[in-house]
Amino acid sequence: MYAKQYEITLPADYDMGRIRDRVAARGHLLDDRAGLGLKAYAIRERGAGGSPVNQYAPFYLWNDPGAMARFLVGGGGFQGIVRDFGRPAVHHWTGVAAVAGPARAAAPRAASRRLTPLPADLPMDEQLGDLDVFRRRDGVHTAALAFDPFQWRLLRFVLWEDAVPEDEDATERYEVLHLSRPGMDDLPDLPGW
Repeated sequence: MYAKQYEITLPADYDMGRIRDRVAARGHLLDDRAGLGLKAYAIRERGAGGSPVNQYAPFYLWNDPGAMARFLVGGGGFQGIVRDFGRPAVHHWTGVAAVAGPARAAAPRAASRRLTPLPADLPMDEQLGDLDVFRRRDGVHTAALAFDPFQWRLLRFVLWEDAVPEDEDATERYEVLHLSRPGMDDLPDLPGW
């Protein structure tokens, strides 16, 4: 599994209705994309939920890194983002696991992201145990864990049926406009380390 996200920060007075319309018109185009586990069409709206910015920030979990590469540089869809917004930096992480929560059958409306440093002495088993808790947590659709071995940062991304709970330890909170999920059931569960 491979995780990626790009963040397009928009002007403070940007009409986020334009992004909502974009997703309503084009979001379905990846609903059957081969190699894609899921794509959450995520936004942050200035002033909503404490967000300091307007931002379009789609999050992806790929089952096939080759399909991800085709999407980014092989004419597989990313060219529309480049044409309309310029070429954003794409953050990427090596996936560890994705677990299904009790709200897996629902359409998620929110997401949380937590990025933290990954110290050399932090046992991954502990992180996997923390991720496993989301399997039973009310309102959770899917929770994923991944890491960036270049900057040694840990990512936890959680899709929520409704709002992100106030007590959720998140560095960013998003509204989810649409979820494409063609290979969601094939995402890797907890490894048996």
